[in-house]
Amino acid sequence: MQTDTPADDRRDTETVVKALPKPIADYIEANARLDVDAMLQPFASDAVLVDVGRRLEGYAELRTLFEEEVVAVKAIFTPDGIRHENGQVVVEGPAHGDFKGSPIRFTYRFALENDAIKTLEITL
Repeated sequence: MQTDTPADDRRDTETVVKALPKPIADYIEANARLDVDAMLQPFASDAVLVDVGRRLEGYAELRTLFEEEVVAVKAIFTPDGIRHENGQVVVEGPAHGDFKGSPIRFTYRFALENDAIKTLEITL
């Protein structure tokens, strides 16, 4: 496992977002505004999102997830760490909102292709 940045390198959200590739930063910023259309924009049309083991594919399934499980409970991810691992950008931090257990700490593993998010795996 190679990392360009130590796993324990914690930074404030603004600094982390500035260090992210543009598609990922755009997604994080759109999530902060709870803007579903803007959250979808950085994803490839055939993107795959694995949300704590549940696999979703394409814009329609991602839109449903964002509307029903992000915006509906005002779930906002606030990254505080970033590293590069096995060709992926790994972003960690808490998500807070109107849901049981808030805030909950997540790890987001992004893979990019052609300046778009091709895959996103979200784990606890």
